[in-house]
Parts: sequence; structure tokens; C-alpha cells
Amino acid sequence: MAELSVAGTSSDTPALEARGIRKQFAGTVALEDADFSCRRGEVHVLLGANGAGKSTLVKILCGVQPPDEGTIHLDGEEVTMTDPIRAAELGVAAVFQELSLCPHLTVAENIMLAHEPTGPVGQIRSRQLRRRVSDLFEQVGIDHIKPDILVARLTLADQQLVEIAKALSHEPRTLIVDEGTSALGREEVRRLFDLLGRLRSQGTAIIFISHRMAEVREIADRLTVFRNGTNVGTVDAADMDEGYLVELMLGERIEKSFPERAPRPSSADEPLLDVTHLGAGDLLDDISFQLRAGEVLGVAGLEGQGQGDLLLALFGMVRRLSGEIRVRGERVRMGSPWKAIRAGFAFIPEDRKTQGLLQPQSLRENIVLASLGALTRHGLIDRSRERRTAESGMQRMQIKAASMELPVAALSGGNQQKVVIAKWLETGGDIFLFYDPTRGVDVGTKRAFYELIGELARDGKAVLLYSTELSELVGLCHRVMVMNDRRVVETLADNAITENAILAASLGVRERQVPEADAPTTQTAGGAS
Repeated sequence: MAELSVAGTSSDTPALEARGIRKQFAGTVALEDADFSCRRGEVHVLLGANGAGKSTLVKILCGVQPPDEGTIHLDGEEVTMTDPIRAAELGVAAVFQELSLCPHLTVAENIMLAHEPTGPVGQIRSRQLRRRVSDLFEQVGIDHIKPDILVARLTLADQQLVEIAKALSHEPRTLIVDEGTSALGREEVRRLFDLLGRLRSQGTAIIFISHRMAEVREIADRLTVFRNGTNVGTVDAADMDEGYLVELMLGERIEKSFPERAPRPSSADEPLLDVTHLGAGDLLDDISFQLRAGEVLGVAGLEGQGQGDLLLALFGMVRRLSGEIRVRGERVRMGSPWKAIRAGFAFIPEDRKTQGLLQPQSLRENIVLASLGALTRHGLIDRSRERRTAESGMQRMQIKAASMELPVAALSGGNQQKVVIAKWLETGGDIFLFYDPTRGVDVGTKRAFYELIGELARDGKAVLLYSTELSELVGLCHRVMVMNDRRVVETLADNAITENAILAASLGVRERQVPEADAPTTQTAGGAS
């Protein structure tokens, strides 16, 4: 990861300051008398559990939502952020974890949206627009995305890069990055940190939100923690103590990052899932493995080596498969997700917003979505059973919401992810496919997910876990399959599972050849293709 050693230019007057901010939604107070400030030439990390008020504060700072009370100041002067366009005019731009791109517009059209170069009668100058985006890509080090491609055709990681370029196209003096690295691979994070280092040295004020402590250690000058909608402490990075920060975030100390693993099943046990010579065109090549009841099997590798495609194939979302898939000894044909569900698969997808949830629908409707067949008789839903099922899912995942009738879009990112998992728990599936389940959630929610994975294993379920955080694979898995060029190149087990061993196998070298200094400080294994 790039070193961010340049201190930049800071002054006593904050570049951006929020004073006494209050915001309430439908009876729920998101922010209460919240204060926050960021200086020019610093990276100020904003920490807090999901639902602590961080994203609400960010939306107020960049004009997406108005505060109910309080004021915002830029370089000492009070301003009113009426909307994101006004905020951009004032020099404030944001990169959101939940993407704000239009999928059916091109990359260039998205980046320059609302500030396109125009002619004398208002017509968009397409050639000039593409040239500006190409120049911007060259400045920020994006060399593999074509400006004319539709955003809908990009991977989630590339869409995140476009979101970052979109914010930078406004040449902001204050840049807010809200979980902007959550979908990025190791090299992409490195390039972003290089860029943030250059911006910081030029005097840009940067507000950075991340739940990855390794990233926080790497990039922060100062850190502010929010809990229950208010600022509970600000510290210099030099005084950073992770245990203290977690205690501030949660109001309690967590002694261990990962719970105790369930005992590893014997290799003599009959496999619950048996995959033989699985292939899928240019996505997967001759993959064979077995997964037993009570086992957590990890999937690792550098970005784009087929990890995500493996999970999608097992859930019936990849066509023209070759090879064989057996569940409990019976051969199954995965022609669709519906067939996969009937075979006992449950899939927690990469992007909860577009793949896991119906955002306008209620918590109740989302939780029962995958199990409606069991709740229906003669084409009619049993409303009493539906409500009990939704209540059960909310209680098991400890989803914080005033009512199960709230639209799921009103929840924090962590609680939305809990809804996704609750939906699949209610199906009674036996084989759980987790696609980077802790992306963009706080340490407390991560811990709850870790305990759930362990609980599933102890209950005799089988878990296939793909994570871009190497520490999760080390802390949770009985075995880890490492993929390279669409194939499984090595399988590590028990004490042989280390971050260095995973990285070495990903690179196709022996572990001892990987210098300690080259180990990825962000603990990421890259995104899927």
C-alpha cells in the first residue's frame, strides 16, 4: 500500500465543519447535536458502527439531505447545501458506497452528468466529453475502462472506480469517500491511496469512511468516532489504539476478533456437496472439490480469478456448465437459481442493493421472499405465517428497525445485509454460499456474521465463503481453496491457512518467497471477475 507520509497543509480554520447537527427519520433520531470538522491537507477518518449516523452526516454535508437543526461551515463561512449540485459548486464532492450511477448511460455520460460540456444552444459536445473523461482517467490511473462502455456492463469494482472518477471530475476542495474501497481489489486500493496522497499534499480536505482497520491505519491523520448519532471522540492517528476505537464505536470491548471454530468434519464423512471437473467457458476451468456438513470452506485469490463466478455457477446463474454437481450423492442440474434453492443452496450475493434486496419493499416482504412457496396454499399467502417468519428472521439476525413494514431502503447498510441473510436462513437450506458478506459493515456486525457462520457449521450446514479480507479466511475457515486463472491451484487446511500462504498461492510462488513487507496491508484478496 502506498505510504501517505506527506502531512499536507492544515490550518486552524476547518475546511468543512458541522455544528450541532440533528436529523430524524420517521421517529428515529439518526443524528443528535453532532459536531465534526476536517482540515485542509488531512485525511480524517470517520468511524462508527452501522447506524451510528456516519452516512447520514455525509449526506447532509454534500447536500443529499437537509439537517433538521445545525449549521455547516466551509472555511469558516456558514453555507446551505441545498442539493449535491450546489455542494459541488462549493467544492464538496462525495463517493458513496451505494452507487449513484445510471446503468444505461455510458461511463463518460455518468462521470460528467449535470456538468457536461455544451455548445451555444445547449447541445452536449460528445467528443469533448469523452476527451475530458479520458484525461481524468489518465490522471487517476484508470487505464482499463472505456469511456463509451455502458455502466451496466462493468463489474461492481469498476463501477466503484467510475463513482470515484465522477466525484473527482468536479475538482473538489473537500472530498468525502464513504466506503469507497469496499468493492475494490488490492491493486485498486493501492492506486486510490496514491491518488488521495497526492490530493492531500495539494491541500484537499479528505473525509474517509471505512470498516477495514488496516486501511484506517494506512491512511488516517485523525480519526473521529460516532456512536448513536453523535461524536464520541477524536484522536490523532499517532495515538490510534484499535481496541479503544472499537470500544468507542460499540460501547463495549471485544476481546477476540473471531469466535472459536466448530470442529472440522472428518474427511471420511460423506460430502454434502461434491463438485467434479466443473467448467464454464472462459469463467471456470476444471474445478473439483468436496464440501462436508459442518465445514467452512474458503475461496481466495487475486482479483478476477473466478472466485465469484464459482459461487454464481453453483447457484444456477451461469449457463452452459460442464462437469458434475452432486448434493447428498444425487446429481443436480443447476439451470436456474430456483433449481439451486430446491437443491438446498442459499446465496448471499456480492451487492445487497441490486442483487439481494427489493429496496422499496418492506423488511417483511424481503425476509420471506425466498420462502414464499412454503407460506403459500392454493396461490394465497398465509399472512399469519408470513408475519411469524419475518419476526423470526428479525429476531435471529437482531435487525434494528422500528417496524417490519419499513422499506428496507431506510435501514443502514449493516442492517440491510442482515435482512439478506435472514431471508436465506428462513429457506431451510443446507449449503450457504457467502459472497464477501462483510463488505461495508462495521466491526460489531462483522462479529455477528462470524458467529452466525460458526453457528451454521455447528448446526450441520455447509458454508462456502468467498471473502476479500484474508483475515476472515484465516479466522473462520477449516480449509481454503486458492484460485488462479479460473482454476483451484492449492487448498490449505487448518494451521497451514495464513495470509502469507494464501497470497503466495495466489501469486503462484512459494510462501517463503513472499517478503513480509510485500504482504497486503489492507488484508484483501481482490474482487471477483
